[in-house]
Amino acid sequence: MENLLRYAVQLKKKKLINMLIKCGIYKKNNKHLYELTLSELEKEYKHYMDTNGLVPYSEGR
Repeated sequence: MENLLRYAVQLKKKKLINMLIKCGIYKKNNKHLYELTLSELEKEYKHYMDTNGLVPYSEGR
């Protein structure tokens, strides 16, 4: 179970990193995206979408 949860978190991080890179975001506060936590990546993605008046991608769709 532990490995499954770790895998799910890593997969979600990869998806968010790829989406942020497509938006032109490569770093945050001199940290590479892969150094950020899942929560930090989610906040950054939401902030970018809110700032640009875009609708965030939902995995449920």
